[in-house]
Amino acid sequence: METILIKALQLIVALALLIILHEGGHYLAAKIFKVRVEKFYLFFDWKFSIFSTYSNWWRKLTGKSPAKKKENGEYEYEGTEYGIGWIPLGGYVKISGMIDESSFNEDDSQTNFWKQLPQLMKNIIVKNSDVKGEKWEFRTHPAWQRLIIMLGGIIMNFITAFVIYAMVLFTWGESFVKSEDMNYGMKFSEQAKADGFRDGDIIIKTDNEPVESWSTSVLQDMSNAKTVTVLRAGKKVIINMPQELSLLDMIEPPLYATMRAPLSIDSIIPGTPAEDMGLKKTDRICSINGVEVKDFNDFQNSLIALQKALPEGANFGDSLKARQITLVLNDSITKQVTLTPEFTLGFANALPYQDKITTKTYGFFESFPAGIQYGMQTLASYVDQMKYVFTKKGARQVGGFISIGKIFPDAWNWQKFWLLTAFLSIVLGFMNVLPIPALDGGHALFATFELLTGKRLNDNFLLVVQYFGMYLLLAIMVLAQLNDILRVFGL
Repeated sequence: METILIKALQLIVALALLIILHEGGHYLAAKIFKVRVEKFYLFFDWKFSIFSTYSNWWRKLTGKSPAKKKENGEYEYEGTEYGIGWIPLGGYVKISGMIDESSFNEDDSQTNFWKQLPQLMKNIIVKNSDVKGEKWEFRTHPAWQRLIIMLGGIIMNFITAFVIYAMVLFTWGESFVKSEDMNYGMKFSEQAKADGFRDGDIIIKTDNEPVESWSTSVLQDMSNAKTVTVLRAGKKVIINMPQELSLLDMIEPPLYATMRAPLSIDSIIPGTPAEDMGLKKTDRICSINGVEVKDFNDFQNSLIALQKALPEGANFGDSLKARQITLVLNDSITKQVTLTPEFTLGFANALPYQDKITTKTYGFFESFPAGIQYGMQTLASYVDQMKYVFTKKGARQVGGFISIGKIFPDAWNWQKFWLLTAFLSIVLGFMNVLPIPALDGGHALFATFELLTGKRLNDNFLLVVQYFGMYLLLAIMVLAQLNDILRVFGL
């Protein structure tokens, strides 16, 4: 439970920080062009909010009163309302005059919306002179200003990531194990062995690009490479990569290639099956269900094989049965244990090569170009992976908040926290730049269309596509959360 809370806290802090900075980018750009921002919210405030600078108790506490009272008795505010909502799925700034919703009244039902759809879709192109509004409204400003306002959050995300990467490199440097120092070599899947690799090989080149150290990003380089050069028994061997092999195939457990590690128990995670069975740091795991375990990779791959053996449409009972395993410890002790729903035992393995870690340090001014380069490489890698999202296997890999939370470490580690926060900032920036209505990229696309053609899209049309964009985003979110739930039950 403690581990879950630590992961959840890291996730909430990271997302809250990124949401504030992202929305702050829109807010700052709007203020520069004198566009009114009505609301600035962390999280969504449907029906009510946790905190609002326009709430009655806040006005009484600060002595601030509303700007003026309208005829219907409601207050009209001229400044920005700052607040915290109760739905932690994002945040927003409400900018005056972004879409004219007067043609679709708030009390209209969804049925009425569909009835009005043909009328709303008429006259998609309008003249700029036909656009009416106050000088402080978004709609009355030039297209180039509206484009900058909509890109403000995305730009802030990328700047945030670059600055974080720079400061991480400046503070901790860059630590890695050089390829030539990996005397245990690599562990390869059966598919990799069929392609010509052998356990113990050290990957030193993808095409003509040297591999300075091992990381999972090397798999991505291998998936795009024609040849991979390995060091085998002190000799260089060139392996031709099958061109039909995709990154999704390579990251499908067990990994196509991974760093080989001896099995050496470093610590037992509290509240796990490992603790319940009395596993100790000095124990040596010899086999799982009769299958010999030679190293930590074999141990992991055996658990992965149990999970993959579940039949299509397996239920919780099937998962529970598959997780009941027999371990042999220290050559003679037999233990019966039930794995977690994620098919884990619950111990941390000792990290190899602790005496061979190379640390590259950066001065303050050196760290900024290095941080930008690090961020651009991360962005390029993420963009390259997006091509798999629209495949059946790729859609199954889409994850929600549970998956995101799992990438954070079990114990609070500032270096890893900031690296993961920077990565999430890159992801948030890229996802928002996609030309999907309801995202920043959709609004930016319409503003770009106006800049290039000199023609403006009717606000009624924008309102319609906004609805469709929201439905699409909702469907993606449901898919992500469903995948997470299935993984929780080991399915």
